[in-house]
Amino acid sequence: MLSSVQPQSVDPLHAYEGCVKEGKLLNDEAQRLVNARLQTLYETLSARPKRSLIHKILPLRASSPAPRSIYIWGAVGRGKSLLMDMFYAAVPVTAKRRIHFHAFMQEVHGKIHAWRRTIEEKGLKQELLPTVAHEISTNNGKLICLDELQVTDVADAMILSKLFTFLLDDKVTFVITSNRPPEELYLGGLQREKFMEFVDLVYGRMEVLELASPHDYRMQQIRAMQTVYLWPLTLKSNTAMQDIFAYLTHHTPLMPATLNVQGRKLIVEESYGGIARFTFADLCEKPLGSADYLAIASRFHTVFIKNIPKLTPERRNEAKRFVLLMDTLYDHRVKLVCTADAPPDQLYVAGDGTFEFARTVSRLAEMQSEAYLAASHIP
Repeated sequence: MLSSVQPQSVDPLHAYEGCVKEGKLLNDEAQRLVNARLQTLYETLSARPKRSLIHKILPLRASSPAPRSIYIWGAVGRGKSLLMDMFYAAVPVTAKRRIHFHAFMQEVHGKIHAWRRTIEEKGLKQELLPTVAHEISTNNGKLICLDELQVTDVADAMILSKLFTFLLDDKVTFVITSNRPPEELYLGGLQREKFMEFVDLVYGRMEVLELASPHDYRMQQIRAMQTVYLWPLTLKSNTAMQDIFAYLTHHTPLMPATLNVQGRKLIVEESYGGIARFTFADLCEKPLGSADYLAIASRFHTVFIKNIPKLTPERRNEAKRFVLLMDTLYDHRVKLVCTADAPPDQLYVAGDGTFEFARTVSRLAEMQSEAYLAASHIP
């Protein structure tokens, strides 16, 4: 879906300066260096000449190349998504899109499946990936911002080089963020030598920038709360949780995310990049299982859960799901921020499964520790 939001009146450079003046951001030299390159891309896109009426009717003999794409990498919490969002909001391009990488690839595989069936049924003589790439560039515009590129799926790894080659040839400009430099993507993956063609493509056709800030802004804000387990359920705890959520998502409107779980879809109603917000009811009062929790833990590095209640023996099924959920989030080092009706050791004190719940109490305590909060997410 193309963006219909009107661009903001200030460019990335002045937007950043304004945030520093207002105390919303630190004066971070590493961020400034990356933002300067985004400013250059902004100016290039803003200055691109519009085609005249005659050129809309007659093809140009020689068309100008697309502006060079940018790949920004750096550790979690350094401000990569923030800078990309400032750029995206400012650039005066109406046909543009900002999307999480996993959601983008889900759409790609959906289009591949649909076009393969169409080509076979109609006996069309056209190649599959170029057709898919052309549909993406036509429907998404010539600027696509991809957040949090990470490659864990062999199906993604095998097509990335050809897919992005066709998209770049179709004059799509990308701004990409990732926690890893290109050569560290898909480490240990099957047929990685094939994936290395994508790495070569990134270095050959994109500007690769490291955002080497020494500050982990996301973790600083979480630590500033003093605790990530907020109880009891009061206006104060709900406000504290909302404040940190708004900070981590840069006060940006939330979007639903669709996760593919064993051939079915799991809709996450509130998400921003690698951050998702749920209620206890969303996760534990619905018939979800280990595959659902695994999809959530793999996709999101930070999960907010509102309104965890005290559980009674009659709610043993909810307690069992909560145990499984916490085990899965813990195993993947997902950061948890939650509000609850009681401290962990008083959430479920009687009923089937209380012995297993003791492990959850221990998990919840460790998930508040400095060491856990500093650990890297395991997709």
